[in-house]
Amino acid sequence: MSEQNIPVTPGSRRSARKPRKTSKWTYVLVVFMFLFVCFSYYAYQIVYTANVESKGEPVYVLIPRGATYEQAMDSIDAKKVIIDRLSFRFMAKLMDYPELVKPGRYELKDGMTNYKLIAKLRSGDQDPVKLTYTNVRLKKDLAQKLSTFIDSSPAEIDSLLNSPSFTKKLGFDTTTILTMFIPNTYEIYWTTSAPDMMDRMKKEYDNFWTKEREAKAKDLGLSKVEVSVLASIVQAEQSVHADERPRIAGVYLNRLERNMPLEADPTVVYAVGDFSIRRVLNVHLRTPSPYNTYLNKGLPPGPINLPSISSINAVLNPEEHEYLYFCAKEDFSGYHAFATTMAEHRQNAQRFHAAMNQRNIMR
Repeated sequence: MSEQNIPVTPGSRRSARKPRKTSKWTYVLVVFMFLFVCFSYYAYQIVYTANVESKGEPVYVLIPRGATYEQAMDSIDAKKVIIDRLSFRFMAKLMDYPELVKPGRYELKDGMTNYKLIAKLRSGDQDPVKLTYTNVRLKKDLAQKLSTFIDSSPAEIDSLLNSPSFTKKLGFDTTTILTMFIPNTYEIYWTTSAPDMMDRMKKEYDNFWTKEREAKAKDLGLSKVEVSVLASIVQAEQSVHADERPRIAGVYLNRLERNMPLEADPTVVYAVGDFSIRRVLNVHLRTPSPYNTYLNKGLPPGPINLPSISSINAVLNPEEHEYLYFCAKEDFSGYHAFATTMAEHRQNAQRFHAAMNQRNIMR
């Protein structure tokens, strides 16, 4: 049969048609879906992926009062724990952080997401600082230490410690104000003002002085301030072995009861103002000062350091004995030799001075 005689059916004609071309809108839709997926993934990364890496170490950022957004960002960048700075800043602006910068001390925790960190910063949910102060002799030293825990300058704190009106409001004067500070660890916010910090320390002082402690002070014939002043001397005499402090406290209480001058070498060092002195000489003993307990009977007008709770408790719970004198032992162990008579004390002192001469300790 020839080709000309082959019948052409309708179906065969449809199969011979060319396939339709894909619409350009289909390509647009595919591209749009691809971009949407990419953007969604990046958005997820920005919001929910950890963007802080501190290697397990605690890292804190300080945002001072009046800081701008850029200053806050610079402070955070300086810590070098933000993995993707671009995404962090992008998220910060999405969450309106530039208009909501709040001062404070914030921990940049390992594994924090952009969302969690910025939410913390913009809400002002700061982390407290553990305030501690030890080894303090002078008000200026205390002001310097306290300024490292709150957003106040040493000069601002020092001015309060030396303000008659402010210290009077707290129940002290500018000489006794240091007895208000009980060395311990306190949680406080970095943004706490200097006056508020002082008020907080007064509350801690009141909490420390329980009725039991007040009763013990009264039994000794001492005020709370006098207990702290005597405790500062006891601590200066025995800063190494706390177990000996109740015995030393007993010596000074015996001397006070007999109206004898305390003759405490640490008070002379304080009066001289040279805390490098290791050997108190006769020239030092003649230093005119209300703190020189060789020249003045009774307690000095204020503390010569911030006594620890251990030292205060040693005064409130003194060892009962008849000792009136003590001297450092010649073995330089940090302990003391105690005596009830001047003759015995002189023998102890001679042994100690001979040991010092042998070691060529002149001052």
